Amino acid sequence: MKWKLLYSSKLSASNPKRIINILLANRGLKDKREKDEFLNPKYPFKISLKEVAIKKSQVDKAKARIKMAKERREKVIVFGDYDADGITATAILWENLYRLGVDVLPFIPDRFSEGYGLKEETVDLLVDAHNDLKLIITVDNGIVAHNAIKHALNRGIDTIVTDHHQKNIKKLAAHSVIHTTKICGSAIAWFLSRELCNNPTGLELAAIGTIADMLPLTGVNRSIAKYGLVELNKATRPGLVSMIKEAGIKRGTVGTYQVNFLIAPRINSTGRIGNALDSLRLLCTKDVVRSEKLAQKIGKLNIERQNIVDEVLAMAQEKLPEENNSGIILLAHENYHEGVIGLAASKLVEKYYRPSIVISMGEKVSKASARSIDGVNIIEEIRKLEGLIIEGGGHPMAAGFSIYNEKIEEFKQELDKLISPQLTEEVLEKSLKVDMAIDFSQISSDLLEKIISLEPYGLGNPTPLFCSEVTVLDARTVGGEKHLKLIVAQNGVKYDAIAFGFGEYISEIEQGSLLNIAFSLEENVWNGKRNIQLKIRDIK
Repeated sequence: MKWKLLYSSKLSASNPKRIINILLANRGLKDKREKDEFLNPKYPFKISLKEVAIKKSQVDKAKARIKMAKERREKVIVFGDYDADGITATAILWENLYRLGVDVLPFIPDRFSEGYGLKEETVDLLVDAHNDLKLIITVDNGIVAHNAIKHALNRGIDTIVTDHHQKNIKKLAAHSVIHTTKICGSAIAWFLSRELCNNPTGLELAAIGTIADMLPLTGVNRSIAKYGLVELNKATRPGLVSMIKEAGIKRGTVGTYQVNFLIAPRINSTGRIGNALDSLRLLCTKDVVRSEKLAQKIGKLNIERQNIVDEVLAMAQEKLPEENNSGIILLAHENYHEGVIGLAASKLVEKYYRPSIVISMGEKVSKASARSIDGVNIIEEIRKLEGLIIEGGGHPMAAGFSIYNEKIEEFKQELDKLISPQLTEEVLEKSLKVDMAIDFSQISSDLLEKIISLEPYGLGNPTPLFCSEVTVLDARTVGGEKHLKLIVAQNGVKYDAIAFGFGEYISEIEQGSLLNIAFSLEENVWNGKRNIQLKIRDIK
C-alpha cells in the first residue's frame, strides 16, 4: 500500500498545539473561524434549516398538513426503510408525532416480499388495512417513488417525502418534499421533529443513522454525531441500554467504532435476514424485560447474518476468475442471499479494490447491490443504463437496483465499458493517507488529549495517522495468531503497539528489526493503569 504523506516537513521539537494545527489543516481547516467551528461544533438545536439545505417552505407545508391530520384525526403512516438509517429515522419521527397526539403508526416494508421504498401495491395494502389513512410520510426513501406517490394521491392520500438520496429529474406529486443530501434520513427526521415540537427525542438515534450511513463527519454531521454520541453514552432508552449490554460495550464508551461495528450491524441484521420491525420495536419499547429479550434475539440474528455473509463471499470468490483482475466485479447467483449482497459487495471491494456488484437472482427478476471505490460514482454510471434496469437508487459509493435476469449480461458489458476507462493505475492503487511523520519524543498525554478532542472520527475526519521508523524490542501474536503485539522503541523511548490482522508478519520480524510504521495513538487501560498505545495501520 502506498503512503501519502499529507505534511512532508518534520517538526524539530515537541509541540502538541502545532501538531493539532497540522492535523486540522490536513482536513481542510486553516483559518481561525473554521478551526473554532470544528473544535466547538454548534449544538444541533441551534443549527438552522438553511445550514442543512432544507427548504423552510417545504417544512412549513409539511407542518400544516400534519397539523390538519391531527385536527381531523386522520391516520398517518411513517413509511421507513429496513437499514439502520431508515429504522432510526422511522423511530424518531413516529415517536415525536405520537407525542404530539397524531394518530400515527410506523411501517417498514419487508425486504423480500415488498422490497425497497414506497410502491403502488404497498399503498393499496396500507389503505386496505387503514380505511382512515390520509397521509403517508416517507423517511429515508420516497424521492424516486413517482408512481407510488401519484397512485396514493389518486386514492386520496397525501404524501410528505423526507429523503436524502439523489433526486430524479421528474417532479414528484407529493404534498411536500423535505430533501437534502447534506444529512442522512434519520437526521432529516430529527430536524423535522424539531420543527414540529419542543425538545424532540431521538438525537442519539440520528447519530447512529449518520455514522452508520457513512456521512462525512464534518460540519452539521459532526454536530449531530458528536452531541448524539453524548446522548447515546448516557442513554436511558431501554432498547439501547439492552443492545449496548448484549454487544459487550462498556457503558459510556460508545464511539464511532462501536456504532459502525457493533450497534448498526445489529440494527441492520433484522432487515437483512429477519423482520426490521424487531429493531424498531427494540429502539422504541419502554419495557425493560421486552428490550432485553429483543436485544438477545437480535444479537443471535447478527451472528447468523455474519455466517451467511461468509458463505456468500466464499461462493462469490470461487466464481471470480483469477485472470479477471481489471474492470468491475459483477457476480450473480440464485444462492446469494438477498439480505447480505451489499455486505458481500463491500467485502469484495475491500479485498480486490474494484467496484463490485453482487446479484441475488430470482426466477425472473434479480436484486443487485453495488459498492464502489474513490474516483468512481457508481450510481451515476448505473443511471446511464436506466433502460437496462427496472429501478434503482443510492449514492456515489453504494447503490441498489433490480434487473430482469436476461438483462444481466448486457448490463455488465455496458457498465464495464463505462467504468473501465476510469480505473486507471492511480485510481486502483490503494493508498493510506498519513498526516505526518513524528518522533516518539513528541508523543505525550497532552497530545493524546488534544487528539481526542478532534473526535468523533469517520469519513471526512479520519483518525489522525502518524509514521515513524522504530526498532522492535519484542514481537508476538495474539488473538489466535491473527494480530501482532509489539514493543517498539526510538531513541530510548518505547511504546506498546498492536497491529490487528498483521499476525502473519511475525515470521518476518525479530528483535532488533527496523520497521516503518503508520499508526494512531490511543489510550490503553489495563489493571487500572492508563498508558499510550500505538495502533498500527500499516508496516513497511
